[in-house]
Amino acid sequence: MRVTQSMLSNNMLLNLNNSFGKMSKLQNQINSGSKITRPSDDPVIAVKGMGYRRDLGQVEQYTRNMNEVNNWIDTTDESLNQVGEQMKRVRELVIQAANDTNTPDERAKIKKEIDQIRQHIQDVGNTKIADRYIFSGTNTSKPLFVEATPPNADGNKIINADYELYDGTGVPSASSDKLNAPKGDVEIEVYDGIQMKVNTPGAELFGNIDALMDKVSNLLDPERVSGPATSEEISEALGGFTTDSKSDDITNIHNKILEAQAEVGARQNRVELMENRLSLREINVTKQMSNNEDVDYAKAITEMVTSESIHQAALSVGAKIIQQTLVDFIR
Repeated sequence: MRVTQSMLSNNMLLNLNNSFGKMSKLQNQINSGSKITRPSDDPVIAVKGMGYRRDLGQVEQYTRNMNEVNNWIDTTDESLNQVGEQMKRVRELVIQAANDTNTPDERAKIKKEIDQIRQHIQDVGNTKIADRYIFSGTNTSKPLFVEATPPNADGNKIINADYELYDGTGVPSASSDKLNAPKGDVEIEVYDGIQMKVNTPGAELFGNIDALMDKVSNLLDPERVSGPATSEEISEALGGFTTDSKSDDITNIHNKILEAQAEVGARQNRVELMENRLSLREINVTKQMSNNEDVDYAKAITEMVTSESIHQAALSVGAKIIQQTLVDFIR
């Protein structure tokens, strides 16, 4: 086969063009820090990268969800803690009021403080997070306690009719089917297919507390219809009313509050475990994505230097291959 001057020139230009392309690719890798700059460079790496980024996006969303979960649980725990502290104060006041040395006026003063505590607990029962009532089950748009119609003279609220778990007896009423939705769980997804309960339905708990507070207040009322309460009647609030009573005593109520707090604490522990799991998943996915896409700088720079040396050698040889012109002879 006859090798012509044009063939030598064309091959030299083709090789120079390939050398420029290789150096350009290496330069882009060093500049961007990525093995590819477009999907066509390596479709396999591109597809894997899309999957890793999708996983990281899910982790970020779950992390945001965990912040919401912590907000709900921490607020619930703090609210229940406030209720528990107030019930301790109620116990102290009831013990004080049970002393027969108290005058009606002194018991009336204790009643005023108990009424204020009752209003405070009602306010706690209406605690909100971003306009959502945390103790209202799934019906988070409505408060647990509402103003009576007409309003009570003492300023106390009443349980919202939508949440009436009992008819004042502590026993589910005939219309308790209304509670199917409010008694439900508010759940937030914190991992693939894992839903975590974040709310503590408070209709029963706060309803029983309010009923107890109402009875204690009535016992201390100096204008009580049946006459001033005896020390025995007041003392029954500490460890149980009579068998005809329709409400729990202070001890039982406080135990129920502690049980609710224990459940919230258990959920807080699980939240910490899920946060650790999300953190580990983020680290693993980020490492896999780095191994898949990130360029090896040492290797890329070495190849770049080698390619530059080869390119310079090709230019030097090419200068001798290109056919001389008459101008070269004139010199």
